[in-house]
Amino acid sequence: MFLKRAAARTPAAVLAADTPAEAGVPPLALGIALSILVHAFVLALHFTPDLKPKQKAKDQALEVILVNARSRQKPIDPQALAQANLDGGGTVDQDRRASTPLPVSPREKTGDQLVDTQRRVQELESQQQKLLSELKSGPALNRQEHRLEQPDPTPEQKKTLTGDEIAASAAATARNLAAIARNVDDYNKKPRKAYALTRTQEYAFARYIDDWRQKIERIGSLNYPPAARGKVYGNVTLTIEIRQDGEVASIALERSSGHKVLDDAAIRIVRMAAPYPSFPDHIRREYDILSITRTLIFARGDLVESN
Repeated sequence: MFLKRAAARTPAAVLAADTPAEAGVPPLALGIALSILVHAFVLALHFTPDLKPKQKAKDQALEVILVNARSRQKPIDPQALAQANLDGGGTVDQDRRASTPLPVSPREKTGDQLVDTQRRVQELESQQQKLLSELKSGPALNRQEHRLEQPDPTPEQKKTLTGDEIAASAAATARNLAAIARNVDDYNKKPRKAYALTRTQEYAFARYIDDWRQKIERIGSLNYPPAARGKVYGNVTLTIEIRQDGEVASIALERSSGHKVLDDAAIRIVRMAAPYPSFPDHIRREYDILSITRTLIFARGDLVESN
């Protein structure tokens, strides 16, 4: 009896062993479900480029200042760009830059005015020579042409001149003609000058003036005024007239530096550098004197420059 019951429960026990007691999720199905969720999340993400225009970086302003002195050593921490090295300067401790309350003055075109003036002078000289030659060669013809251009005289103007009046008129005409000729001759005897100003110089004088400048700077730096070394600085504007042979004809002080020691030193340097080279043939044929207006700069470092 006992054996039959055991045999009867054996198939059920085998069936219970083959079938899980609780319904669970298979690992493969769980993995597939997680994979689908991950792919769906990835596909849901969208990457779009930034369509907003980027603001263009502004160029930094380049500031350049002009200094009226220079130093032999470069500054360790430069504060601005300039045409020459300047390590320190001024009389105050704060960081300041020189300025002026005056408005900017208009730029003068000195070169154009000079060229126009020279051209006008040449035209007047040619007209003067033409009129003088006409007066000398044909006074009777000129009087006849002048008479033809005059309108018919009125009865009051019809007056017969006496011989003395005619002689006096002829003498006065001769005196006037002689005075005009004398003035023209005196003008022609004056030396022919060429002007080389600061802002302009004719191409024919460019090489000569550059050689002159280099010699002035060399002689001036070697003979810097001892009384002004490390103490006084400034600019002196001079007008120097040079003859054809290179000798100095005259020196005029156009603008003082405010220090007599610098003014005297500038004139002395110009005379020490003389004589200068003789004029080239193409300049000698046209001019007798070359007038140069330049500014001598007594700068820091005991240097003399020409501007």
